[in-house]
Amino acid sequence: MLLVMLVAGCSGGGMTAHPSNGVFSISPGVAVIDTNCTGCNAGGRNGAQAEQFRATRASSGAAQVQWSLSGGDATSGPGTITDSGLYTPPSYLTVDSVQVAVTATLKGSELTATSVLTITPGFLQPLAPENVALGANGSMTVTGYLAEAGGASSIRFMLASSPTGRSGGMGTLSGANCRHEAASYTRCTVTYTAPALIASTGSTWLVARASNDLSLTATQILLNTAHIASTPAAHQIEQNTPVLLGSSGGSNRDYDVAGGRILDCCSGTLGALVRDSVGHQYLLSNNHVLARSDQGAAGDAIIQPGLIDNSCTPNGAGAGTMLVGALAHWLPLRLGSTNVDAALARINVHAVDGAGAVLELGAPRANGTLAAAPPGVSSSGGKGEPAMLQMRVAKSGRTTGLTCGAVSAVALDIEVAYYSDCAETKPYLTKSFRNQIAVSGNQFSDAGDSGSLLVDAANAEPVGLLFAGGTDVAGVVEAVANPAGEVLSALGAAADGGFRFTGANDHAVSCLSYGNNTAASALAHVLKATETGRVQRALAVARGWVNPAAGILGVAAGKSVDQPGAAAIIFFVAENHRVALPALVDGVRTVVVATTTRAVAQGAAPESPLLAGTLPALPGAVFAQALAVKQQMAAELLRRQPAFFGVGVGQSYDNPAEAALVIYVDKHQIPEQLPASYRGVRARYIFMDRLHVTRSYLEGVSVVPRCVGKQGREARDSDGLGNREQGTESSE
Repeated sequence: MLLVMLVAGCSGGGMTAHPSNGVFSISPGVAVIDTNCTGCNAGGRNGAQAEQFRATRASSGAAQVQWSLSGGDATSGPGTITDSGLYTPPSYLTVDSVQVAVTATLKGSELTATSVLTITPGFLQPLAPENVALGANGSMTVTGYLAEAGGASSIRFMLASSPTGRSGGMGTLSGANCRHEAASYTRCTVTYTAPALIASTGSTWLVARASNDLSLTATQILLNTAHIASTPAAHQIEQNTPVLLGSSGGSNRDYDVAGGRILDCCSGTLGALVRDSVGHQYLLSNNHVLARSDQGAAGDAIIQPGLIDNSCTPNGAGAGTMLVGALAHWLPLRLGSTNVDAALARINVHAVDGAGAVLELGAPRANGTLAAAPPGVSSSGGKGEPAMLQMRVAKSGRTTGLTCGAVSAVALDIEVAYYSDCAETKPYLTKSFRNQIAVSGNQFSDAGDSGSLLVDAANAEPVGLLFAGGTDVAGVVEAVANPAGEVLSALGAAADGGFRFTGANDHAVSCLSYGNNTAASALAHVLKATETGRVQRALAVARGWVNPAAGILGVAAGKSVDQPGAAAIIFFVAENHRVALPALVDGVRTVVVATTTRAVAQGAAPESPLLAGTLPALPGAVFAQALAVKQQMAAELLRRQPAFFGVGVGQSYDNPAEAALVIYVDKHQIPEQLPASYRGVRARYIFMDRLHVTRSYLEGVSVVPRCVGKQGREARDSDGLGNREQGTESSE
């Protein structure tokens, strides 16, 4: 969640690739990529994509070479390449296309081979907004930025039935309007209008493509029959006083500086109000939002909106933000005993809505927009309630607005990386949190939603404080939140006083769910030949289990959702008939689908229980067994398997009658063997990038760096640790 940098320039082309010389060759020999390296094949810094070059001898084996670059953009350069051949393109261009020569020189000789990359501008950030809900005839303007200053590249917008499609979407688009300036990133806008008749609630996508056809991004449009109109844009603008929560905000000092100039900035969400035992009210958000990951000082100004929504212009250096509070308390992330990412700001008088109203948390208005409302506190006395598996939860945040998802794991032990700068070039620490809450859902959250209050959609009672997340290989957001009760307890202990949430009577939230394509994505996997062979052999064994009298109606070859890419045997069992089936048959995972004899005979039974509707509640004893196994094994699993970075307790998606250990796996180093169960408890694997709390968003228009005074230079030119108060401090 970042902003601005660069100046204009020019570049030429006409390079020729010579990837082989008879002694060794390099690959790829020729490639076309964009500045964000969309579609590239290796993991770079922070999980970003990068192009991996390899040098191979003609005889056999890897060639020992030195890598070098030439060409590229006259201003931003050719990019970078590591000693191992991992190439990262420049972050922006000043022309429509440049060529980069990647040269490998055989060590101990002058023998070379050269590849040529054509670089085009990619998307600077996701489209704004990333998601929106509209009723019939509703409309919105969507904006996209390309990482190019100058040039003439434009964005091609189209409607589609999928986020990567080219056709099938519902509604209409206006013509695109693009702005090209040498001192700002290329910006294109388009207006979308929903159809006059919406027969059923569902999604359509506004897909945007850049110069390189691989570079694309999309806005998901939830066309709904409830006529609800909801857009994150309302969360990002400067509010009228008193400020409503769920809006953009953060520290007034949250920017990176070099040579007295602001290069970029970051911020998050002002989540909720809490009050102490004597009635003082505080803004609640994350440490990394208000206290800049332990780098804050007591009394630091907290502003609304955050700097990313004001062109990186701090309060006092220009208009566009208001002061809403001062940093008062935070829990030090550097301490191993700290188990929440939380901070408080003492609010300025009349600056924040005293009732704690949160944007869009209330009932629909006549025009379809959602009213603001405080969270519910009547049933818990302001202490919040614990999360339960499959609980529908809502959050109101800066980037994705009001969204809903389901609690997919509890008791989650997770590793999260922190940085001391917005650009995430200076690692601060990787912290392990215990017993956290995981939420899954399309578009549930994104960078900038950190600090959002997580509430039970049924009664708006606080459940957690959102602080980390990412997107898995299925395109589903996996968000992580601190339990609400633990947040209050930890802050209360550190501040020598108790806190409670400010709110009102419990009430339902108009839940906006953008779906969950976990099952669809897993079932779309093309199985490897080895998996196909395994499932066919296991199917012969599984047929011997069929016994309608015992409730087993039939079997079929299928695919696992607990482990995407793995084959499975589907057991079709009679509805309301409990059947004990193993997690494996002949070494192949099993899937249990409750259905009818008629559906099996007609081939109409679903391939996954996730496609059949709401998952049943887990029996208490089943959950308790899984929790015990998790507590016994989590530390060992995380230590023994470097690819694992989180372990929690959830529900099996292959057999919802059983619990599962939910294991988060680095998608760049997936182990060849993944056990189907641990100590009798099924395993469900989520493949994604490792978690970190902020993702750099170059969300700007101006590329001219801003100057800051002496205080700003000292604040952000330092290493993030010197001459700063740290930990839980009070300014009053």
